[in-house]
Amino acid sequence: MRPVAGGHVGSLLFVTDPAEINRFQHLAVDKTRVHIPLIFGYDVIHGFRTIFPVPIAMAASWDPATVTTAQSIAAKEARAVGIGWAFAPMLDIARDPRWGRIVEGAGEDPYLGSAIAAAQVSRIPGRLHWRARSYSGVHETFRGFTGAAEGGRDYDASYIPESQMHNVYLPPFHAAVKAGIGSAMSAYMDLNDVPGDWQSLAAT
Repeated sequence: MRPVAGGHVGSLLFVTDPAEINRFQHLAVDKTRVHIPLIFGYDVIHGFRTIFPVPIAMAASWDPATVTTAQSIAAKEARAVGIGWAFAPMLDIARDPRWGRIVEGAGEDPYLGSAIAAAQVSRIPGRLHWRARSYSGVHETFRGFTGAAEGGRDYDASYIPESQMHNVYLPPFHAAVKAGIGSAMSAYMDLNDVPGDWQSLAAT
């Protein structure tokens, strides 16, 4: 409580109870010197209250319009309880069946991955309005920028030639940026001996 009321907290993650969100938000808006609302983040990956097929299954439909509809419903449900920041979509091209996060993405094809990325981002019903005391939309986050860990392990290093990076791994992220993605989450692993968080900084 004290960190929130003291203005030392900007976001809270994985809080989904609307009563708790409302309580924390009132502390931030009514009790702090700057009166800036908190932003609440959550993994809205394949639905929130309504559970949809996992992303790789949705991608297998080859139907971006259906993906957009499902993600729009998820965003509205999340926003209804006070969540303003979604940690989705996951846009990594996955070609190693040992990687458990394959289920969170669109699979192995860059063309399909790009189409699904754009469809997921276009779900957002609004944008953040920082001058208001509330926001009308959900701030989306692509993840994890960028590449694929070797051996299917999240935290392993990865070595990807530049041509393969541009032709295979970057297209879905590019499509998401063109569609208006709101924020980025770095990958877990080093890419060509560069930590993932430094890749994200370089890209911005």
